[in-house]
Amino acid sequence: MKTEHVEQINSVVSAVKEKDINNIYFVACGGSLASLSTGDYFVDRELSIPSKAYTSNEFIHSNPKGLGNNSLVILRSHSGTTPETVEAAKFAREKGAITVAISIDTESPLCQEAEYTVHYNYKDGSDAIDGEIGIFYTLVFSIINSLNPNEKYERVLDQLNKLEELFDSNQKLTYERAFQFGKENKREKIIYTMGSGAYYHQAYSFTSCLLMEMLWINSNAIHTGEYFHGPFEITDFDVPFLIIKGEGPTLPLDERAISFAEKFSEKVEVVDITKLDYSGIDEDLKEYFGPALAGVVLRQYADGLSEHTGHPLSVRRYMWKMEY
Repeated sequence: MKTEHVEQINSVVSAVKEKDINNIYFVACGGSLASLSTGDYFVDRELSIPSKAYTSNEFIHSNPKGLGNNSLVILRSHSGTTPETVEAAKFAREKGAITVAISIDTESPLCQEAEYTVHYNYKDGSDAIDGEIGIFYTLVFSIINSLNPNEKYERVLDQLNKLEELFDSNQKLTYERAFQFGKENKREKIIYTMGSGAYYHQAYSFTSCLLMEMLWINSNAIHTGEYFHGPFEITDFDVPFLIIKGEGPTLPLDERAISFAEKFSEKVEVVDITKLDYSGIDEDLKEYFGPALAGVVLRQYADGLSEHTGHPLSVRRYMWKMEY
């Protein structure tokens, strides 16, 4: 990892150690919120300190009662210009919380409002450890380890250096199937996604950011644990589902949903995270690395749809084109 990133993360960890942290908030919008929500899942699994992920505007309007001098607020905006997140950083800092901005631009409005900045590299040929996933995972597990030291977290931090190799191998492993999925579903007007645990956030991101925003395909993210409490009534032979079979404790929820959906739909795509390449990752750490690998694999599914629909992922109707 680059020296500047190590120093930025160490500064955050030092600040956390100096305070008696009572709660942690993850605040962002869209794809950035989905990314931070993975951290919220890990904190909830590993620490007794309560945490919650908020969409930025709701964070301000809800004004959480616990927000104060002993709070840690982690915010993210890819460009650092998302207005709601910039305002959320200002709001949290005024409340006395430790504020950490994650962005590609250290001079962005978000980074100017936050007390601490953690920068990640983007599409510049850097190793994945210095990219958005590597940096965020390093930050989150460094914070978790500082609040609840455990050799397991030290191993996570060490094995994050395998990300570049694992991203490459798993993209190759799933490339053909991802593009075949695109071919098979190129004329579908709606595709439902499902997941659980940390993978529910992947399903949400795939639904909101890739299918709806970038491909203009109607979708809804369904938690596999909630599938049987209403949504499963939509299941029919011609209804497409993309279901993430996650690596981790909520796997039984996914298996139950897959079993039912496959009985009644002929268009169920299972993205099986348990069968990915985890070379160099300890068995007890797979549940942490699975969501990171799922992200790059699912992006290929979106690329496959883009290729076969002829709809570039960069095309927008409204975003960045008008005031809203």
